[in-house]
Amino acid sequence: MQLRVPVSDGDVWAEDCPGDNPPAVLLHPGWGDSDIWKPVMQRLRRRVRTIRYDVRGYGRSPSPSVPFTQLGDLRAVLDHLAVPPAVVVGHSGGGGTAISLALAEPSRVRALVLLAPGLADYPWPEEDPYFVQFAALLSAGDREGIMRLGLQTWAPAGHHPDVEAQVSSATTAFFAEGDLLRPDPPALNRLEHIDVPSVVVTAELDHPMVTACAHTIATRITGCQEIAAAGSDHMLPLRVPDLIAGLILQHKP
Repeated sequence: MQLRVPVSDGDVWAEDCPGDNPPAVLLHPGWGDSDIWKPVMQRLRRRVRTIRYDVRGYGRSPSPSVPFTQLGDLRAVLDHLAVPPAVVVGHSGGGGTAISLALAEPSRVRALVLLAPGLADYPWPEEDPYFVQFAALLSAGDREGIMRLGLQTWAPAGHHPDVEAQVSSATTAFFAEGDLLRPDPPALNRLEHIDVPSVVVTAELDHPMVTACAHTIATRITGCQEIAAAGSDHMLPLRVPDLIAGLILQHKP
C-alpha cells in the first residue's frame, strides 16, 4: 500500500507492504532514496511487513517548506501506520535516525540493523577532500559534478543503472532539501544507553571516515555485532541484499 503520511506543514510518500513477523522499517541514506531498498524488499516479500518512505525532498516526497527533523518525521510515519515495535534498518544517515529513535523511544525498537551508519555529531574531518569538494560543487550548483563525486566516493564497486539512479536522485534532493533540515539530538555520547539487539554492517570499499564512524558506533553500543561486507561499497542495500534480509529475518518471534 502506497500512501501520503502527514508531517508538519506537508507530507511524505510511504509504502507499507504486508507480511508476517515483526515489521521492518527501512530508512534510506542521504545518497539515495527509498528505492534503494527494493532488492531487500524482494527477499522479504510476504515474510515480513516492511515500511519505507522518502525523506522530504527525496524520491516521491515533496520538498520541505518548514524546518524539520528526521526523527520527527519518522515518528509521524510510525504513528500514522500504527507500527508496533519494529526492526529498524538504517543506512548511512538513516542509521543515525534509527539510533535517534532507539534513544528517544526504545519501546518502538525491537532491534537495530545499521548499514554503514553515520551520526551528525560524530567528529567528521572537515578537511576531508570529499567534504571540501562537495561544498564547492553544491555552492556552484554543479549537479553533474556532484554526480561524479558521488559515484567516485560511494560506488567504487561499479556504476550499474540502479546505482546511478540512486546517486542522481540524491543529487536532486540536495537542492530540494535546502537548509531546512535540523539535526536530531546528539547521540554519540549516549550510545551505551541503547539496549536492543544491534548489528553494524561496514563495507570493505567504503570511504574510510564512514567506516571509522560505523566502527565507533559498533564499539559503543553494548553487545553490538559488527560485520564486514567483503567487496561492497557504501551502496550496501544494492550490493548485499541477501545479507541484509538475513539479518532482518533473524528477529522472528
